[in-house]
Amino acid sequence: MPSRFAKRVLDVTLSLAALILLCPVLLVVGMAVWATLGSPVLFRQIRPGLGGEPFVMHKFRTMRDDHDEHGVLLPDEVRLGRFGRFLRMTSLDELPELWNVLVGDMSLVGPRPLLMKYLPLYTEEQRRRHEVRPGITGWAQVNGRNDVSWERRFELDTWYVDHRSLWLDFRILWMTMVRVLRAEGVSRAGHVSTEPFTGDRQ
Repeated sequence: MPSRFAKRVLDVTLSLAALILLCPVLLVVGMAVWATLGSPVLFRQIRPGLGGEPFVMHKFRTMRDDHDEHGVLLPDEVRLGRFGRFLRMTSLDELPELWNVLVGDMSLVGPRPLLMKYLPLYTEEQRRRHEVRPGITGWAQVNGRNDVSWERRFELDTWYVDHRSLWLDFRILWMTMVRVLRAEGVSRAGHVSTEPFTGDRQ
C-alpha cells in the first residue's frame, strides 16, 4: 500500500506535466465546446471526495441546455449531440479533472466521484470507497467502466481500496489508455448516461 505522500507526489507530478503538455488540446476542446454548445464551457458539479467531503469537480460540457415548453430539461439522449458523444467516447471531457488532481481534490487513480445524493444509499461496505481520494480513472473503469452493474462497480472500488499500490496505479493508467483508444464501456447498451443508483440491490 503506497504512502499518501508517495501517491500525492505521483499525482502532482503527472497531473502538472499533463496539464502543460495538453494545454493546446485543452484550448482547442474548450473553443470547440464554446462554438458548439455555447457558454459555460465547463460543467461544474459538487461531488464527494475523500471521506465524503464535497468538492467542485470540473469537466468539459457535453450537453445542450434544451428545455421543453414548461422549462423542464429535455432527456439526456436529446441534449447529447454528436459532438458531446465524441467528447465522452474519447474521454476528452474528463481532461479538466487534471486540475482537481493538482489541487488535491482528486487522484489520478481511485474510485470515480459519484453524486452527493448517493451517500445515504451506500451500505457500510460500499461507503469504504471514500477511504481514498476519488480518481479520474480507477479499477472499476478498466474493468467495465459504465457497462457493469452498480453492485459490481462498488465491489471493484473496494477491492482497489484494499489492494492499492503505486504499481497497481501505473497498471490502471496503462489499461485506461488502452480502453480510451478502444472507446470501451463508455455507457451501458441503450443508455447515453449512467443509470441512477437507487440502492444496494443493482
